[in-house]
Amino acid sequence: MDTVDLLLHPVRLRIVHAMSGGRTLTTSRLCTLLPDVSKATVYRHVGVLADGGLLEIAGEQRVRGTIERRYRLRRERAVIDADTAASVPPEDHRRVFAVAMATLLSEFNAYLDRPGAAPAADLVGYRQHAMWLSPDELTEMIGEMREVLLRRITNEPSPQRTRYLVSPILFPSEESQAASDEE
Repeated sequence: MDTVDLLLHPVRLRIVHAMSGGRTLTTSRLCTLLPDVSKATVYRHVGVLADGGLLEIAGEQRVRGTIERRYRLRRERAVIDADTAASVPPEDHRRVFAVAMATLLSEFNAYLDRPGAAPAADLVGYRQHAMWLSPDELTEMIGEMREVLLRRITNEPSPQRTRYLVSPILFPSEESQAASDEE
């Protein structure tokens, strides 16, 4: 199974999100982090991700007669590169986007269902802004956003930090102004 197929499932994508940031977690801990997903489902999808090479075993220990494994995300494998994305037909982009949105909705619902969830205090945001950009301006903005994200993406967990899911989504909502002016 290739990376696209491995990530094309909401539970597997949520596991990848949970494992991000250099975390090493047991499947049992993942079950705690995904309380709305059955344990059997989490175990099954961890196995699929490990078999597919997106997760690797970081260690094992015997716990009450069974072997408990700690997994680590292989970040370099959990990425869909630009060449692959460019070769994906529109129908597959629809499927990938639908999975991403279903995953985002599941993550948000799990957040709201947690005791003490406080969207205003947690600075939760879900704004949309429409803007007109030339190809050069878009490329520059993406570079600036990437720069901002990369400065923080390697932060390690600490008692002062909360893990946030950041999901930039960009797509043209209309054809270019020049094309529409020609009509």
